Order: sequence, then C-alpha cells, then structure tokens
Amino acid sequence: MKKAITVLAAVLLCAACAANKPAVRTQTLDKGTVQVYDFGKVKLHAYDTRDAMADSVFLVEKDGNLVIIEQPAFYEGEKELAAYIDTLNAKPRAKVLSYHMSGGAFLPDVPVHTTPQAREYGHHGGGKALIDGFVQAFGAPFDGKISDMDRELPKGESSVAGLTLRVIPTAEAFDVEIPEINSVYTHMLGADTHSIIAGPAHADAILDTLRQFQRKNYRYILSAHHMPEGQAEVAVKIAYIQDIKELAASSRDAADFKARVKAKYPAYLGENYLDMTAGFFFPSK
Repeated sequence: MKKAITVLAAVLLCAACAANKPAVRTQTLDKGTVQVYDFGKVKLHAYDTRDAMADSVFLVEKDGNLVIIEQPAFYEGEKELAAYIDTLNAKPRAKVLSYHMSGGAFLPDVPVHTTPQAREYGHHGGGKALIDGFVQAFGAPFDGKISDMDRELPKGESSVAGLTLRVIPTAEAFDVEIPEINSVYTHMLGADTHSIIAGPAHADAILDTLRQFQRKNYRYILSAHHMPEGQAEVAVKIAYIQDIKELAASSRDAADFKARVKAKYPAYLGENYLDMTAGFFFPSK
C-alpha cells in the first residue's frame, strides 16, 4: 500500500511538472527569430536579433501589457521588433534597461525604467565606453542614441505594468527576477559563447552570481546575448569561468591566453568577447 502511494505521488508530481512546462513555438522573421514561451497568463517573447552583437531582447506579456527587457542596438533590429510588436494583442508599457542603454530610437515614447546606477553605467561608465566603441566599429547601422531614465526602479520587488519584478543590483547595473515565470534576466550567460570577463575579481563575482542562480533554481536564465537557458547551462558556464581563471594564470600573455582558450573551446561563439577578456586579464602597457 505504501509503495502504491509513493508511485501515485511520483506520477502526480510528474504531471504537475508537465503542466508547468510552457509551450514553446518559434517564429522566423526577415532577419531574426522569436521564441514564444506560453505560461498561460504570462507569455515570454525572446527575440534573437541575429545582429553583429548577437543581442537578445525579451518581451514579457501579461494582461494585454508588454514589459520589454533591454532593446535592440541596430536600427534594422529596432524596426523588425517594432513591427512584430504591432502584431500582438498587447501594448508596450515599459522598457526595463540595465546593461544596454544604446538603441534609444526604439519605441521612444515607451517609458524607460532603470536604476540610477545603471543610468550612470550607460551614460558615463563602462557601458558608455562600449557604446562609443560600437559607434566607431559599426557606423551608421548602429543606434548610438543612449536612453535616459524616465522612472526609477527600486531595489527589490516592484510592479511594472502589472508585472512583478525583483531588482538585484550588480557591480555595473542590475539583474531582474521575474517570479511569475521563475526566471531571471542577467547580462551574459551563453553556455556555447565566450563571456566578457574583466579580470579575476570579476570572474569571482560572476561565479557567485551563477551559484546563486543554482540555489534559487530558476527555470530560465535570460541573457542579453543568448536565447533562454536553464540550469544545465549554468553548470557549464561555471566550469568555463573557472577554466578562464586558470588559463589566464598560466598564460604568458594575451595571445597565449587566447590560443589556450580557443584550443579548449574551439566551437565557442563570440570571439570578440574573448578578445575583450584577454585585454582585461593582460592590459596593454
């Protein structure tokens, strides 16, 4: 009898897990793609821009409202995503911008929600330096207009257009939890992609964050340069960051470091990010 009850409990648990798993469909656009995760009351639209920076933008739809997390950086992507939004039965009510303040021409009438720290990062700090570099590198197709803060996001929990968000400050800007879909947005994960790692201390900070993601057991990790990922990808990324630290410590210079990393991770995307990491670990004299 006890065994039968245990089996029944396991069956019910599996059924509950299946019920909580969102339906996922992919829509191909002219340039990018959108993956739509249907949780029932809430939908997540993950837009892969397929632009030169491999950016991703996330639309969270609830009760006819859209909360947009980050924004495209190229005019072509801005136009395509705006056209996609026009096909939805939901209105954009807020843009939540953290690490990507460029792209200010995208839906300029939608209020920007951010933190003072993230605004500083994008207007005067490391984010601004990156935007200046992208303007030089990509020229006219890149939207270098920097968005400003219309509404301040407080630390911790708040409601944005009816959607509960929890802001988690980081060294540069902030991550944001979306409890209703058990997910978190952060700048970079990408289990098959190099990350920008600004030296040993930054590597340790990333490891701390990823271990928190494991402890909190998020279903999805959303990041600005990848489609949604899960806990398996978090574990892969932890091993990668640890390897980066060890390879940097044993390398002679930036060229030696990059060669060792590429030998161990030959299929990884984002070699420009590896170049930036090498510059941080081995700054030019």
